[in-house]
Amino acid sequence: MRHRPIQRRAAGAVERLPAGLDPVLRRIYAARGAVSAADLELGLEQLLPVGSLDGVEAAAELLARHLAARTRILVIGDFDADGATATALVVRALRRFGHAEVGYLVPDRFRFGYGLTPEIVAVAAERSPALIVTVDNGVSSLEGVAAARARGIEVLVTDHHLPGPELPAASAIVNPNLPGARFASRALAGVGVAFYVLLALGRRLGIAAAVTAELLDLVALGTVADVVPLDHNNRVLVQAGLKRIRAGRCVPGIAALVAVAGRRLADVGTAELGFFVGPRLNAAGRLEDMSIGIECLLADDAASAAVLAKRLDGINTERRSIEAKMQAEALAIVAQLNLDEPGAQLPAALCLYDEAWHPGVVGLVAARVKETVHRPVIAFAPAGDGLARGSARSVAGVHVRDALEAVATRHPGLVERFGGHAMAAGLTLAAARLPEFGRAFAREVGTRATPGLLDGILLTDGPLAAADMSLALAERLRAAGPFGSGFPEPCFDGEFVVVESRVLGERHLKLWVRAEPKAPPQEAIAFGWMARPGAAVPRVSERLRLVYRLDVNEYQGVRRAQLLIDYLEGA
Repeated sequence: MRHRPIQRRAAGAVERLPAGLDPVLRRIYAARGAVSAADLELGLEQLLPVGSLDGVEAAAELLARHLAARTRILVIGDFDADGATATALVVRALRRFGHAEVGYLVPDRFRFGYGLTPEIVAVAAERSPALIVTVDNGVSSLEGVAAARARGIEVLVTDHHLPGPELPAASAIVNPNLPGARFASRALAGVGVAFYVLLALGRRLGIAAAVTAELLDLVALGTVADVVPLDHNNRVLVQAGLKRIRAGRCVPGIAALVAVAGRRLADVGTAELGFFVGPRLNAAGRLEDMSIGIECLLADDAASAAVLAKRLDGINTERRSIEAKMQAEALAIVAQLNLDEPGAQLPAALCLYDEAWHPGVVGLVAARVKETVHRPVIAFAPAGDGLARGSARSVAGVHVRDALEAVATRHPGLVERFGGHAMAAGLTLAAARLPEFGRAFAREVGTRATPGLLDGILLTDGPLAAADMSLALAERLRAAGPFGSGFPEPCFDGEFVVVESRVLGERHLKLWVRAEPKAPPQEAIAFGWMARPGAAVPRVSERLRLVYRLDVNEYQGVRRAQLLIDYLEGA
């Protein structure tokens, strides 16, 4: 197992933060750029003004015109959790606004690929819509929008992905990442963009914002699941949605997904949405049809939602099995690169391919391998007709979508199509040209990676005193969120002595450790640690350096503090 450098976050200014705040929380907030009490205020009144999102008023006017004419509207979303929640959000909101003629269509990723393609427009046209609304896609769909217009169908594009050099000829486009956009947050997820459009529409129709805000549970789920940066505006949205979920005022589908994951609504935070609810929703789009997930989110009664959630849970179990096999195969490929040999040099980025891999799961495999090699990874699977479809995952500091654009520009014809974000992207190219692309991509990443960027540096919030490893602080940390991408969950490091160690379920490492000679032993667990290359069970009395999070463990009604270990090494 490769050594990972541990680096403590720079301390920020704490003078303007509330004086009565826990000292550990003051340190954590300041290190994330929160410098005043206003940065910690997450009420909906703190939301960036609706009208400040570029294009939102034109979108509202377009929608209002179609609502007044009672035309048929068709929502076309992406096949991930962001697209599913955005689709359910728009359908539910338009129905609440009194418009019955609204439906949805989600592309089958294996037949149509991503976005509003001419092929999906042809399928949509069979339902005779007057307006197509894209959510979480569309900004790169030049041909699809043109095909819709040729059929007399208007298109409203709502998206958050980075645009290409040319925009589609839609009737209106709302995207905070358009060139010259003035909106103060470029981090909105697709569901967040759709929410702003619906707020603007409601205002135009004279409907109170509170009516739309009742659907913020969907916004929270999609925002967290899409791993967009939790800037202040997104934290406001997520916090409001979490409050609704914890109070049991969420759509039945979310409540059912929480239940099938074995969690309680009252305890739901960003971790539960990101690691338990989101994956079950995403599984449908990865292996089957995201319509199952959307129907779960559209279900109006608990019984129907429970049936669909159970089906999603089963699909997710299958997904985990497929992913585990693919992950082992991918790590075997990486092992052949002799990572542990003295002086071994990895390429700046890795491209992996296997003819038997499932195209819906390659993104998860890329993410797992990235955690091992600490550099951008693209995992590819066959896409038919001699093509390979890849899913990329990057590390902070390497904008993977920009890197792909640079490769496509320098090597015309090499990449057939691509799109995405800073941290994740998708692309398609000829399978026969994968070696050529892999070399070009690694060279491009190498020019963008600053020294130390690919070393797998672990950023922490420094040490915790033994007295602070308490249930009280763990509870305060849990309530201090929402945490996520761009506003990371508190993470600490320190040296400990092993009191007891054992393996749980062949994969997980359970420890009891002591931070100081006279301190009581502290429970700790490293989930999945034994599946990592070179992992070993620490010996009793061995001194370890841990990178960990302080969490609450509840078992049989008893709550106690527990360390969740992200990384360990001999001290």
